[in-house]
Amino acid sequence: MKLESGRKIRIESLEEQLDSLVDEYTTKKQLSLIQMKKGMISREVFLEEAEGFAEGCLELTKQEKKKLMKAFEQYIFGYSRLSPLIDDREISDIRIIGYDNIRVKRLGKRMDGGIAFRSEKEYRQFVDYVATKNQVNISNLNAIQRFTDTESHPDFILRFTISMPLVNTYSEPYLCIRKVPKTFPQMKELIELGMLDRQTAELLVKRFRQGSTLICGGNSSGKTTLLNALKETLPDNMAVLVTQQADELTTRFHPDMMFLHSLPGSGESQVSYDLRHISIAGLTMDVDFFIIGEVKGEEALYLLNAAYTGQLCAATIHAPSADRAPNKLVDYAMYDSRYSRDELMKMMDCFQTLVFMERYRVKEIFACSGWSEKRHELQYERIL
Repeated sequence: MKLESGRKIRIESLEEQLDSLVDEYTTKKQLSLIQMKKGMISREVFLEEAEGFAEGCLELTKQEKKKLMKAFEQYIFGYSRLSPLIDDREISDIRIIGYDNIRVKRLGKRMDGGIAFRSEKEYRQFVDYVATKNQVNISNLNAIQRFTDTESHPDFILRFTISMPLVNTYSEPYLCIRKVPKTFPQMKELIELGMLDRQTAELLVKRFRQGSTLICGGNSSGKTTLLNALKETLPDNMAVLVTQQADELTTRFHPDMMFLHSLPGSGESQVSYDLRHISIAGLTMDVDFFIIGEVKGEEALYLLNAAYTGQLCAATIHAPSADRAPNKLVDYAMYDSRYSRDELMKMMDCFQTLVFMERYRVKEIFACSGWSEKRHELQYERIL
């Protein structure tokens, strides 16, 4: 039900009261929500304004107003029905396929999330709210959007992907959320979690400081978790630059670590910086160690060039097996390269260590022993 200032109406249900108030702030009063998000008005001022608007539009008892404003605050500063799933430390991913079909990945296993929205309307309202809260436009010009929320949750960085009905086969939006812990585990904790043993950890730390490293594996295999922990072992007198698409790599202790992230263009905006742009810029910043969070395209060439000139580098890449990872990185490098495949594969020998992750465990480690002119391929020796 739409609310109109100056004309009070009676709504009995708390859920319907909340729906009406949220709808107002995701449609007509988006500006207030955006100003609060940008810090232009305080949380307290925003809530006082919302309370005043509710009082002017709804017939509420004192108790009803208190319950409504508490529910509204939880909705605006959390993620509504998804909050229990976001708070759950065992859940790494949330996928909303339909208003009554919410799936999660718990400890690596996919299952039903155990909750649902009441209707398609409530779910669509929630998607609009998520976009508004994160200052994202989901019009027809922006039917697929990716963005990151680093502020809402004290424990997790939330990485969102939304695809709208314009590009979906069915009539509902799809919403996927990847949860990235802000306090990521260190090497000692990864040993305790069973990702690797102490001897393997010591081997990786040593090789990470001595030569470039490529970490590969499938989705949610632990690639970023391992890279996050390894980079924290670098000495304080090394200047480190991290470039990434989403803010998944952070630092807990290192004093000389810089982070750049990509900025996609949206709608009519022509302002965009992809990983290729920021990788080129990063290589002029006088760094000792260059990291790309996840190689996905043309930035691979600049990673290879940096490593081939002696720069210590590290990156993650999606690959179904260790032997396919170098080919995958070279495929990406060829998007923006005049080098032949053989020339790029020869450059890959600067990546001295290749790590393959599977189900949150270090499955294999290979040491590169150079390029074979006879076989026209890289030679690797398995050391784990």
